Amino acid sequence: MKSLLLAAALMCLGTASVEAKVIGKEVDYHSDGVTLKGYIAYDDSFKGRRPAVLVVHEWWGHNAYARHRADMLAKLGYTALAVDMYGDGKQAHHPDDAAKFAAEVNRNMPMARARFEAGMNLLKQEPTVDPDEMAAIGYCFGGGIVLNMAREGVDLKGVASFHGMLGTKEPAKPGVIKARIVSFSGAEDPMIPAASVEAFKKEMDNAGADYRVVVYPGAQHAFTNPAADKLGQEFKLPLSYNEHADKDSWQQLVVFLREIFAKQKS
Repeated sequence: MKSLLLAAALMCLGTASVEAKVIGKEVDYHSDGVTLKGYIAYDDSFKGRRPAVLVVHEWWGHNAYARHRADMLAKLGYTALAVDMYGDGKQAHHPDDAAKFAAEVNRNMPMARARFEAGMNLLKQEPTVDPDEMAAIGYCFGGGIVLNMAREGVDLKGVASFHGMLGTKEPAKPGVIKARIVSFSGAEDPMIPAASVEAFKKEMDNAGADYRVVVYPGAQHAFTNPAADKLGQEFKLPLSYNEHADKDSWQQLVVFLREIFAKQKS
């Protein structure tokens, strides 16, 4: 009996030693004299260099939700950086402030690109990262940002937008987009009406982009965020969590990332 117990204990220890462990660390980086406060996550049970994914926050700013998504990506074997597009880790606690912060970035695309690429450059210096394999995902405000980075021709293998704004004042030009694109939105999202979805499709077709658009029936804005219901009620906004849309879009992202990085290696 003692020998059996000892064997079982050794087996447990052996298993524990190879169990996945997500390492998360806060990082400061800079763009045009502004300090940006990010969060890098990776799984130390994976060895060697791996693809990296930038996570761009909602209009509320770099918060626990963005870090949670970075941790989820780390568990999949990627190194992820939850970026800071506002500077100094600034967060909004009211929609008026969120709209102001987001507008400041959106109306200055050179600044937005510089801050985004500062995050890319930070990741390229990480010992766990293959600097030639990068993608980006974004939520709400962040979804619009990653789409704009694709429009700008930033060197990414792919971008995924979750309930991100699809419109732009500077439509993509033919041949400029390098990244594969996937966009997830809700059919009941008044911020992203059907007309915006159709205009986006037309823009992508004209640009010759490799893209896919997924629209979830019954889903409203911020459908991936479990806090959306509370925020929607508190501020009387059309925000609502949708478990099906959240889980399905994430699973589609998992497949998307495997495809874009496997294609690079082929």
